[in-house]
Amino acid sequence: MLVAFDFDGTLSDSEMTVLLGEQCGVADEMAEITERAMNDEIEYAESLRQRCALLEGLDDTRAETAFGEVLLRDGAADVIADLNDAGVHTAILTGGFERGVEAALAKAGASVDTIVANRLPVENGALTGEVEGPLIEGTKDTALRNLASDLDLDLSETVAVGDGANDLPMLSVAGLSIGFEPKPAVKDSCDIVVTSMPELQIVLEEERVL
Repeated sequence: MLVAFDFDGTLSDSEMTVLLGEQCGVADEMAEITERAMNDEIEYAESLRQRCALLEGLDDTRAETAFGEVLLRDGAADVIADLNDAGVHTAILTGGFERGVEAALAKAGASVDTIVANRLPVENGALTGEVEGPLIEGTKDTALRNLASDLDLDLSETVAVGDGANDLPMLSVAGLSIGFEPKPAVKDSCDIVVTSMPELQIVLEEERVL
């Protein structure tokens, strides 16, 4: 069994780009672009590039400070630990950034089997304003399919948990799609909707994932 989580808005209630934006005074612009993307009003790849462009020149030490502020939701580490203990392959598929995901997991003492995320290039000690990685143009359904194939699993043996429009591709192909406080544009595509990590844990038990 494979359980794939979105990160920003799902495992974490932090928004990495907004935290980064606060370090250079563009958080409001970041939040507006993010909201439009999550409600499917603007293409995700374009929204990500727009947000990252606003970060050009941000000193990497300040970026590191922002990544250090990324936290898992209450109860998220417990859900991940229970899945790991049950022998379920846990994955994070996010358009967010590796450094923030890794920092949040480390702070919570949690670990997952696979992280598929993007990166912010650094030159001369500052962010370039560019973004690199598999989940810019690439979509989460492809990432989920590839990971399932690598694990010799059928898609019926996968669970996807997400909240925003860029999660729709993986939610649509997973064996079980769970919306975590999903945006209005996403809710109808979810088999089940939850509003907390304890509730998610109950659902996973009821669905015999745990």
